[in-house]
Amino acid sequence: MEPPTSSRLNSRKRRKDGSGPNGAAELDGIPPKMSRRSFGLREPAPFSDEVEIDYSKPYVRVTYEEAMRGTPLDRPVRVYADGIFDLFHSGHARALMQAKNLFPNTYLIVGVCSDELTHNFKGFTVMNENERYDAVQHCRYVDEVVRNAPWTLTPEFLAEHRIDFVAHDDIPYSSAGSDDVYKHIKEAGMFAPTQRTEGISTSDIITRIVRDYDVYARRNLQRGYTAKELNVSFINEKKYHLQERVDKVKKRVKDVEEKSKEFVQKVEEKSIDLIQKWEEKSREFIGNFLEMFGPEGALKHMLKEGKGRMLQAISPKQSPSSSPTHDRSPSPSFRWPFSTKTPPSSPANRSRNESAVTYDISEDEED
Repeated sequence: MEPPTSSRLNSRKRRKDGSGPNGAAELDGIPPKMSRRSFGLREPAPFSDEVEIDYSKPYVRVTYEEAMRGTPLDRPVRVYADGIFDLFHSGHARALMQAKNLFPNTYLIVGVCSDELTHNFKGFTVMNENERYDAVQHCRYVDEVVRNAPWTLTPEFLAEHRIDFVAHDDIPYSSAGSDDVYKHIKEAGMFAPTQRTEGISTSDIITRIVRDYDVYARRNLQRGYTAKELNVSFINEKKYHLQERVDKVKKRVKDVEEKSKEFVQKVEEKSIDLIQKWEEKSREFIGNFLEMFGPEGALKHMLKEGKGRMLQAISPKQSPSSSPTHDRSPSPSFRWPFSTKTPPSSPANRSRNESAVTYDISEDEED
């Protein structure tokens, strides 16, 4: 029985809109949390020519139903995935992760094509074959790496590596004079489709670099690479250096503008604060001044009180009218020299003076 094709899947490609990092769609959901422990392997995956295969046991391919039910630990389902894997990125890793998780017990073999095949059938690569082999070796989902993998899979190759299923996205891959290099694999019921990750590919990465070529050329020149290493002409090298200097000047001007804006903002804040404090202090000063020197101020009350005390101090004390009068004994009167008249007295003491004069006259008569 053939494995399910892409028509039975929800979607062949991941959604671009509303997708998360590395093309993860919202339909993926939030993965459950796992306990803190090490999941990575400590060594890279071995090459196929370094792995011993027991050819004494006959090679019997596992059917799709048997693979889905689960196989014994000593007989995992051998899944093969091939590719160029230039500039190894998250899209490659996700495809290999899907191939690894096709069945409960999967042994993933990854074939990497050589530079010669790739340059002849697809085009020039950024990384050489050894770099691409090493990148795939260090992917956690890979169990074995086949170097110099064939462009078209033959029955002999499938039998040599005892492959049960071939994993790849189900887009027809036209190359080497064929409309689909995986057509015979699909007809044999050995094809297991995976989904591509939208928004990330080797071609997309190269497009970004080509689009911003000047930026990356200037970046590497600044980091110490020579114009010869970057294949940059003498004129372009000088142009890039000039642009770098202009950018530095622009950056300095921008920094000065930002600092000046910050300084002006701080001055404005401080001036507003000072004005507010000055207004508060001025109100307080005016209030205190009016309280002291105003029409009803404390100074006026102080002056009134002082004036009253002064008048009270200089004026004679008068006995109250209701108090009883005390009779005083008559005292001899004082005579002014060379005068028979007595000194003037106050009206209140006239009666006393009259009695005194009478007394004096009687004494003269007796004399």
